[in-house]
Amino acid sequence: MTSLWTSEEIATATDGTASQLFEVTGVTFDSREVGPGDLFVAMPGTVYDGHMFVEGAFEAGAAGAIVSRPVSGPHVLVDDVAAALEALGRASRARSGATILGVTGSVGKTSTKEALFAALDRNRPGKVHRSVKSYNNHTGVPLSLARMPRDAEFAVLEMGMNNAGEISALVKQVRPHLALITAIAPAHIENLGSEEAIADAKAEIFSGLERGGIAIIPNDTPHRDRLVKAARRHADQIITFGGGDADVHAIHAVTANGGGSLISAALLERELTFTISQRGEHWVSNALAVLAAVEAIGADVAVAGLALADLGGLKGRGERHHIELGGGEILLIDESYNANPASMAATLKSLGAEQDVSRRIAVLGPMRELGEHSQELHAGLAPAVLDAHVDRLILIGEEMKPLAEEVVGKISLDLVASVDEATEGLLKSLRPGDAVLVKASNSVGLAKLVERVAGGVACSM
Repeated sequence: MTSLWTSEEIATATDGTASQLFEVTGVTFDSREVGPGDLFVAMPGTVYDGHMFVEGAFEAGAAGAIVSRPVSGPHVLVDDVAAALEALGRASRARSGATILGVTGSVGKTSTKEALFAALDRNRPGKVHRSVKSYNNHTGVPLSLARMPRDAEFAVLEMGMNNAGEISALVKQVRPHLALITAIAPAHIENLGSEEAIADAKAEIFSGLERGGIAIIPNDTPHRDRLVKAARRHADQIITFGGGDADVHAIHAVTANGGGSLISAALLERELTFTISQRGEHWVSNALAVLAAVEAIGADVAVAGLALADLGGLKGRGERHHIELGGGEILLIDESYNANPASMAATLKSLGAEQDVSRRIAVLGPMRELGEHSQELHAGLAPAVLDAHVDRLILIGEEMKPLAEEVVGKISLDLVASVDEATEGLLKSLRPGDAVLVKASNSVGLAKLVERVAGGVACSM
């Protein structure tokens, strides 16, 4: 494999001292992910210090390490490992000739990032880099930058936040040529206080745009003008996507055979008819954002449309499992990774649109970081649940009690204390023809329920 970093380059970037000459082909700070040729970054932690795992990293094949105290093995010695990772990320960005695309938003940023990667990779196979998982914070972003191949032509990097000022710090490292906001919703409202403050925090992504930068903004938000105003201070071009008078919008969108949507879209310079494999109106919006970005940077939108048609299910974000049961099958829709009011409503609407199912079951856990708005926003999910014609609703935890109180007597309802209790109750009652939606904030741990129920997966879509 092509060298990603040499020991001399690492030492120069981090102002460290190399113990010997070495080259690495990858970078990680998770000892469980170390593979042959990797650079292991021994990050400090609140519970475990990465230096505890250096020996194991070398045993797993690491070619070198960044450490703040000498170890037996090839390494670069630095004063501060976290600062060194950030410095390595900045050095990667400085040497790169790639077109950099930054993505943020309250809803759909990881899904849109993956779709944008797929669209660009279909244009330039093997020449596109992206953040993996949801590596979008103060450690994930510099790691994603440090991993960027020397010859990357495009890079799609996700940025997240819990508080004001965090994206501003991240985007100074990323320095994107294009910045995209997927949507504004009351995620993290506990910390920020209002949707207006959330919009302002997301709009910080525009502050790091390179000269000639492009801003991609959702049209379907009451905060559109606020975002446009923020973008004007930094962007040379502003493009809106979505409904109404958006620059990039769907002329029409209908359900496609086998799910997903068939869309005819008006782009900046042309119209395009394409299909997306993912189900739900929110994915129509995601697709329009992707095509707006692809067209804006001069890549082939028709090729991008083909990639959207082939986009597979994303773990924890709509992945669909077809599970054999009693001579038939059930459909398990895994939305366990994250939840806020907007994404809850969108996925419930998709569940309601499922055809040829005998029952619709929703297993819902709390939406976190809503603060004083928690009761109101959980209760506010009731119309979406009822409109989706859910036949059975399993709610987990005291935070879901306001929703339970809104729908009691209108729907078959179980309010349980734990994920384990929800899992047992679901497994006992499943029957062929059921469609099951599983959704909550990631910290609830509903992925464990998905793993247990999907243990007999026959095929996945």
